[in-house]
Amino acid sequence: MRRLTPAAAAGRPLNQGPRSGPSDAQLLMKRRLARWTPRHVGRLVGGFLVAALVGIAVAGTANLLSRHSALGRVALATTAELGLSVQSVEVEGRVMTAPADILKAIGVERGTPILGINPAQAKNRIEGLPWVRAATVERRLPGTIRIHLTERQPLALWQYHGQMMLIDHEGVIVTTENLGRFASLLLVVGENAPNHTTDLLALLDREPTLVKQAQSAVWVANRRWDIHLANGINVMLPEADPAAAWSHLARVERDHGLMARKIDLIDLRLPDRVVVHVIPDAVKAPTKIAKIPVKPAKARGHHAKAVARPA
Repeated sequence: MRRLTPAAAAGRPLNQGPRSGPSDAQLLMKRRLARWTPRHVGRLVGGFLVAALVGIAVAGTANLLSRHSALGRVALATTAELGLSVQSVEVEGRVMTAPADILKAIGVERGTPILGINPAQAKNRIEGLPWVRAATVERRLPGTIRIHLTERQPLALWQYHGQMMLIDHEGVIVTTENLGRFASLLLVVGENAPNHTTDLLALLDREPTLVKQAQSAVWVANRRWDIHLANGINVMLPEADPAAAWSHLARVERDHGLMARKIDLIDLRLPDRVVVHVIPDAVKAPTKIAKIPVKPAKARGHHAKAVARPA
């Protein structure tokens, strides 16, 4: 029996001596290398480069991918040519924020190298926009930027030093432009009024009938509120327990229709009485307002009395 050798397996006679030319393996490698053009080599190198840059981006070493350095610009341009460029920006939660403002904040346009976008920096810039309370930014390779917004909710209009501003639930100034669309919101006036507006609205909402009439509120001496109603009456709330005073006024209104009287001021600052100011033109005879029986105000701990004070 004859044992096969690699030479025999290749179909050469066993008694043939070693060849002086290149081996079959060398010829095969030569033929394969001949198929590699500069384009193939570029793709291979580019693939390794993309893989390395993606790893760098994921690892957070943004300095190596900075658009402010020559090396960084070259590297990012290469990745964009290989398909890693911004093709779309998806935004969720946007109502008031203009799309153009978002794109300007993150500094992208179609074709921008996506690996050159730093999500943390983009998040900070977007959160600097007036309507944006919070944002998240994600890169979704190969070409999508995903943004989720939490926008600020309008709470009230604030007037201070003659200027009108829209504020949110945190007292943050949102905008000073196009405020006509928010005319239905409560107007608050005075220094530091925004810091107390959320509590004020919660207080007013306790009495649905009265809150419908509230048009504006003045924060007085950084201590208490005056509420101006649509019928022209000014309600002076106390510094201590204004919620109880507001509820007490609602009970008096339900029982005696106080708002229908010709008065322009209701003073609730005294714990044991309701003081009203009669409009001068309405004073003809002893007013009946002084005879209004007022039930005890349990929340305030005193019996309240109605007192009419003509001007």
